[in-house]
Amino acid sequence: MLDVAPLFAPITINGMELPNRFVLPAMQRKLCENGEPKPELVDYFRRCAEGGVSLIITEAAAIDHRSATQEPTYARITPQTIAAWARCVDVVRRAGGKMFFQLWHEGAVRREGGDGPYADAPTLSPSGIRSEGRLQGRAATLDELAEIRESYVRSALLAKEAGAAGVEIHACHGYLLDQFLWSVTNRREDGYGGDDFASRLRYPAEVVAAVRAAVGPDYPMSFRFSQWKQADYGARIVRNVQDLALLTRTIAAAGTDMFHVSTRRFYTPEWEHSPLGLAGWTKSVTSLPVIACGSVGLDTDVMDNMMVREARQTGEAGIDELVRRFENEEFDLISVGRANIGDPDFVTKIRDGRLDEIRMFTRADIMPATRAADGTRLY
Repeated sequence: MLDVAPLFAPITINGMELPNRFVLPAMQRKLCENGEPKPELVDYFRRCAEGGVSLIITEAAAIDHRSATQEPTYARITPQTIAAWARCVDVVRRAGGKMFFQLWHEGAVRREGGDGPYADAPTLSPSGIRSEGRLQGRAATLDELAEIRESYVRSALLAKEAGAAGVEIHACHGYLLDQFLWSVTNRREDGYGGDDFASRLRYPAEVVAAVRAAVGPDYPMSFRFSQWKQADYGARIVRNVQDLALLTRTIAAAGTDMFHVSTRRFYTPEWEHSPLGLAGWTKSVTSLPVIACGSVGLDTDVMDNMMVREARQTGEAGIDELVRRFENEEFDLISVGRANIGDPDFVTKIRDGRLDEIRMFTRADIMPATRAADGTRLY
């Protein structure tokens, strides 16, 4: 019998008590209207909390700035939407879970033109570069960066007001704060970019520090980062463990309580000379809790799954590898996205040894055609 008990030990992070180590990461479900969660999204969060997930992270939620996004189906944390999000937090709490709001800005990924909310606002980023050889929008001025930083603060305070257990600062997958970290998209020459990694870290660290100063010392905060981008799976913001140590040291000093390390597969070695994944390396250079992420229970990563083929379950072997790395102290918590979408009782079934009962995730699970007009799931 597979022993999964270590994954169900409690943990406390800056006063927040979690009964197990399972996290629902931000999965962009596109189930918002006017920035507010639709009933289907609230129900998704509720079911995952009831199914055993201890920490629920909202889908990427745009901060209260006109340039953050113009996608009409994305979440936004603004004075106009916060009452609806407070109701969502209450639903999750009553279902036994805690909720973080993930604060996010698209940067150069934000589309220009169109007719979405704030379509007339500029697309702002470090250098007006979306990816290698692709320009979009323009470089933000220092004044605009200050405004955006204050927008993170406003949205964090709104999250706290709404009763969220904490916030997560999104700095991965090629969006705004990640664009600062990545040398390809950050060619600034004003102390906030260029070839020097410490300079590229400066603005994300300022955002974290500003949020920490506003919410106070006792409010949990996570910092999510990645190497890979949607535009470049092979991208690297940290070239070696020294760079990684600088990142964790800088962001920890700014005020985060934990690191959420997004990889395509949690078990893939980051560097050739060691079997450690990026989460394991992060854990080796920081004393803060680390969340690992990537293809838990499935044999392919989210991008390959969405673009190429259906995933297959890895069964007991996959969970055994998860437990082995956890007991090797490579991470403290584990994010599970697609498997929880496929079966919101995933965590409970893992706990009870009912792996053969887990419903397999399919791409259709996140397509609108899988729901009736009243939001009922059609499988």
